[in-house]
Amino acid sequence: MTIEPELDPSRVEVGTFYPHPREVVWQALTDPTLVERWLMASTGFEGARVGTHFLLSVPSSPPSEIACEVLEVTPGVAMTWSWVDMRAPQPARWIVTWTVQPQGRGTRLLLTHSGFDIDNKREKMARNALERGWKVCLSKLSEVLDRL
Repeated sequence: MTIEPELDPSRVEVGTFYPHPREVVWQALTDPTLVERWLMASTGFEGARVGTHFLLSVPSSPPSEIACEVLEVTPGVAMTWSWVDMRAPQPARWIVTWTVQPQGRGTRLLLTHSGFDIDNKREKMARNALERGWKVCLSKLSEVLDRL
């Protein structure tokens, strides 16, 4: 089996098409009330403002938090967050980037979650779990978009 050179196992990349205008998809990614409907409850998230620090509340047992910061924003096009799982014994700092592009009669969303050390067993497991989790979240995002 060969691995294509452009595939990077240290990243999660999930692309999804939504039959909604880019502005509506961007709103769902940046409006704190909408983000809570498809991702997680947050404290301090103020939308797409560089430098904003916030916490996402993980509905797990025991509960946990993801510490984030908005690192970069190109309004209506892309947003990048830092992502640190506070429950990890040695929290790693990962990067999540959202990119939206008009495509036909809708919008293509690419989510990239990067920075995993796949030689580290815990980070490799976290990467695989997050890949599954992001697919669920983006399905929930579709439901939120359908109601806007």
